[in-house]
Amino acid sequence: MPKEEPVAITGMGAVCALGMNVADIERGLYGQERLLSPAAALSASALPFPFYRVPDAVWQQEGRKGSAADTLRLGLLAAREAMTQAQWTDTRTMAVIAGTTSGTALHFLEGYRNRHTADHCSEDCADYLACNPALVLGETFHAHGPPLTISNACTSGADAIGMGADLIRSARADAVLCGGMDALSLVPHTGFARLMVYDDAPCRPFDAHRKGLNLGEGAAFLCLESAKNAERRGAAILGYVLGYGAHSDAYHFTAPHPEGAGLEKALDDALAQAGAQAADLAFVNVHGTGTRENDQIEGKTLARLLPGVPLWASKPLTGHTLGAAGALEAVFTLTALTRACVPASLGFTEQDPEIGVSPPGSALAITKRLALSTSLGFGGSNAALALAAGSFHD
Repeated sequence: MPKEEPVAITGMGAVCALGMNVADIERGLYGQERLLSPAAALSASALPFPFYRVPDAVWQQEGRKGSAADTLRLGLLAAREAMTQAQWTDTRTMAVIAGTTSGTALHFLEGYRNRHTADHCSEDCADYLACNPALVLGETFHAHGPPLTISNACTSGADAIGMGADLIRSARADAVLCGGMDALSLVPHTGFARLMVYDDAPCRPFDAHRKGLNLGEGAAFLCLESAKNAERRGAAILGYVLGYGAHSDAYHFTAPHPEGAGLEKALDDALAQAGAQAADLAFVNVHGTGTRENDQIEGKTLARLLPGVPLWASKPLTGHTLGAAGALEAVFTLTALTRACVPASLGFTEQDPEIGVSPPGSALAITKRLALSTSLGFGGSNAALALAAGSFHD
């Protein structure tokens, strides 16, 4: 696969448990405060597993709906921040790509119930259109380019960014607003608990004694355009998407391939597009959920393919935000590259001998300007993004 042209990032917006904008989130990443909330904050009927919720200020005006409208609100908050920073004045040829897992489900639990009664059919159809993330974002920002909603399990946010970069390189769009979004509901909260992969304490990715994940919620969006277009209009370039790889190994409904086959191919493609190799990488922002199988297979695969490259697990500060995870972690990756410092991976105390790698237990200074961010999802979905800081081509 030949090296691809870099795609400029001129706007970033995000919301998660660490804050309602990128600046607050950056302070949270380096402040290392874990803001786990009790399950009752989600619902009185939730199973007793804590989660990472977004700040209460997000819901002050209308309150949490308990429906797909919550996901849309998070997405709009992050997208507006990104669009404001990018200062796009003409959005007619802008495309919108939004990744989500349950964000298009009709009323979450209510939708599942209502679809079994004919009385709610027309209402459900209207609600579906109103909660189609890419469609609503496109209408909100007057975009005439194609709207595309991706629901590809937990790689959805990363896939949205990778596909956005493809649209720019192929000249099928002048600008792309892309990212991921998911508000937490009882459906994933209960589902992950019943899969017995939920930790009732703060998660510990890659640790020998890890028990499982914590869920979270949030959204992140990037504004992408060609580097030439950004330079022509005098826009500040925050970073670059240099490469993207996506492969499905289709090994199991929920478990990753035991040899990391799809992840290996995704990594190879992302590095090939970036024209890079392991020695060029400052770090990898890993998927790192804290579950036994994911961490073991991801860690062993990365140690084999990228020996000596530091691994950073950021989910102990945000939880697993599902469809938003890949996009949020792209923002985190760019933040660490820009600051030339990788935050500590919280919760890690003892190396798992089956993995053989240890994420940094304290902040790590870096000098290289290129990093990878990996995402793994149910059904064997694997994605990797190669990202560079804004000074990469200066």
